[in-house]
Amino acid sequence: MELLVVFPPLIAFLLAFLFGKSLGDKGAQLVTCSGVIIAAISSIVLFFDVAMGGHGYTTLLAPWVTSGDFSVNWALKVDQLSVVMMCVITIVSSCVHVYSVGYMSHDDAKARFMSYLSLFTFAMLMLVTADNLLQLFFGWEGVGLASYLLIGFWNQKHSANAAAIKAFVVNRVGDFGLALGLFATFALFGSIEFTTIFEEAPEMADSVLSFFGHEFHALTLIGLLLFIGAMGKSAQLGLHTWLPDAMEGPTPVSALIHAATMVTAGVFLVARFSPLYEYAPTALIVVTVVGACTAFVAATIGLTQFDIKRVIAYSTMSQLGYMFFALGVSAYGAAMFHLMTHAFFKALLFLGAGSVIHAMSDEQDMRKMGGIYNKIPITYALMWIGSLALAGMPFFAGYYSKDIILEAAFADHSWWGEFAFWMGIAAALMTAFYSWRLLFMTFHGKPRASKKVMSHIHESPPVMLGPLFVLATGAVLAGFVFYEAFVGHHAMWHEAIKVLEANDTITAAHHVPFWVKKLPIGIGLIGIALAYLFYISKPKLPEATVKRVKPLHTLLFNKWFFDELYDAAFVKSSFKLGKLFWCTDKQVVDRFGPDGAAGTSNKIAALLSRFQSGYVFQYALVMMIAVIGLISWFVFKTGQGF
Repeated sequence: MELLVVFPPLIAFLLAFLFGKSLGDKGAQLVTCSGVIIAAISSIVLFFDVAMGGHGYTTLLAPWVTSGDFSVNWALKVDQLSVVMMCVITIVSSCVHVYSVGYMSHDDAKARFMSYLSLFTFAMLMLVTADNLLQLFFGWEGVGLASYLLIGFWNQKHSANAAAIKAFVVNRVGDFGLALGLFATFALFGSIEFTTIFEEAPEMADSVLSFFGHEFHALTLIGLLLFIGAMGKSAQLGLHTWLPDAMEGPTPVSALIHAATMVTAGVFLVARFSPLYEYAPTALIVVTVVGACTAFVAATIGLTQFDIKRVIAYSTMSQLGYMFFALGVSAYGAAMFHLMTHAFFKALLFLGAGSVIHAMSDEQDMRKMGGIYNKIPITYALMWIGSLALAGMPFFAGYYSKDIILEAAFADHSWWGEFAFWMGIAAALMTAFYSWRLLFMTFHGKPRASKKVMSHIHESPPVMLGPLFVLATGAVLAGFVFYEAFVGHHAMWHEAIKVLEANDTITAAHHVPFWVKKLPIGIGLIGIALAYLFYISKPKLPEATVKRVKPLHTLLFNKWFFDELYDAAFVKSSFKLGKLFWCTDKQVVDRFGPDGAAGTSNKIAALLSRFQSGYVFQYALVMMIAVIGLISWFVFKTGQGF
């Protein structure tokens, strides 16, 4: 069954990419949609067999690398953690594929776009089914390649090309940390097989590794290096700047990559390595603090943005922060629970935003929207569902998963857990506010678009709305249905996730005070009420507030100036260094190397060309000189006369 999950997207990619012209646009769309739908159905069957039935196993496909005593097999690890990710990836990918049939209907390269989506899906499946470090790295880099191709799909736009390059370069920083972490793991354990590594982790709890001439606690070092890789893919604070720019790609790309799948790869990575992190408490503290800061900072930026997709992008970054600080307090099941529910409601919001953009003739600025709720009522209702789930309102999916994260952080009874809890509460207030700010600015108030745009506003076709209903169903039911399986007293994880008894915050979370359980709901309602006050009741209040807190607004609107700081510290200096190397190459290497040799050759050729005059007497003179020269050389060489 696992083969029907992993390989149909690969086959679909090869057919659409290599034979797209022969298949035609509709043929390519049919092949790619069929591939991921088959994978989605198979992953659901596998979920109930493995997750609910507890039948985890590993499928050996073929020998992969053999070099002396070192050998690696290509295998699929099918356990509770991987099947959850399979379901998330394939179900969301199926919705995005079908949605793209309508959204990209006017594009000239439909087959290429659909093939890229399938390639991304296959690479992500390779990552989550990895049985060893090499296969994990293969999937990780494949995801990076596919995201680059999809973000820069509209390569006629300079902004799309720049965003794709930025995503690629920033992720390379994180990937360098990941690679070092994988090398360190192999150096410590002498194996790249997960089974061997995780079994030997307790024995290595006190081991040290030499790194840059210093001795470090081995598992802490590995945990921090792996987390750097996770920070890049999952847009954590410091390596997050690529995520909002990636909105330059088509909206289905935003939903697939930057809401539900690629950005959750880092969360999966840390959860997969829980047997190591449990013996690296310092690394877990770093994960908690970075995640909490990410949740807070991203929410503050989301308050001020006007691009509808960027608001949702910063919301994604904030929710990823929740997942990471859940991992940091050893609530791995809660992090995976939020990963799953978030995939549904965030993909719903992104595709709903795409429906709005489609209706508004490609307009993304919320300041040019308004008054359209009665023109696209289905999209409006679905966006409400996504926003309620995002804000954690009862009894939507986000209510169950976000609350258990906050409760686990509080139950950790540590300074970093308490820090994460209060940062999460503050982020919850801002999340509710900017979610309803988006709804009110987009759908309510006076129409701010031109009469021409307003006259063309229409509901999206069924091929685009159908996937939204599937995602909305998940946004409503996923939390209630799967709460016990993910974070209940008899959760399904078994050996897929390891938690030391002293670190079991999920069990402790069920016994936190009543006010801790209900505070997020009250905070969310306050955020919604404030948004109503600012954008419906007193629409002039936002402008007045901005004037009063102008410096703070400038800081948040400019995204805490991270881009400007990085540009000054790294980008400009890199360009200066590159220019220096270019000048050195041109003035020294080229001048005295290939250019110098070519110049000398040209001069010699120019000199010799003077003898090619066309006059017979000149040729005869040259021949005589040559004969005399040869005879003279022979005489002096041999030292004899004739």
